[in-house]
Amino acid sequence: MIVPGAIHLQARALNRQAFAPYGEVIDRAQGLAADMNDARFARYQGLARVSHATDAAAVISIAECLTPSQLPYAIRLMERHPHSSQAFIPLAQTPFYVVVAPPGEAPEADALQAFVSDGTQGINYFAGTWHMPLIALHAGQRFLVVDAEESRPNCDEFELTANVWLAS
Repeated sequence: MIVPGAIHLQARALNRQAFAPYGEVIDRAQGLAADMNDARFARYQGLARVSHATDAAAVISIAECLTPSQLPYAIRLMERHPHSSQAFIPLAQTPFYVVVAPPGEAPEADALQAFVSDGTQGINYFAGTWHMPLIALHAGQRFLVVDAEESRPNCDEFELTANVWLAS
């Protein structure tokens, strides 16, 4: 669907270099494996770094998609976590979409970038990176979430006034 006068984002394949201004791609292809547990497992160490304020604890959660999104998708809300990173790691090999904007007072619609994970890659947003809340295309799609339990507010939201669509 083409909406006249709208900004249409075309998602490109998620890769480390293109995503670097916004965070880290979590992908075992980028790490060196070391044997663990009597060499029954390979451990890919240090694929991303959790950052948070000194009084915060890193927490691990699971997010499950209850209502899937459909493309094209209207991008209306962006959020950021100014005091910590936030990682999403898919628990099944199902693609998902990521829309980001650089840190700043507010996200600029013409600065938005869209990426699609192949379903084996996760992402770790840097603290302050503007991002669209999760975009999953299948009900039941689950993600391991790693972020911080802050003692102060750590989620800013911004409603876009521009007409922005994530293309299919």
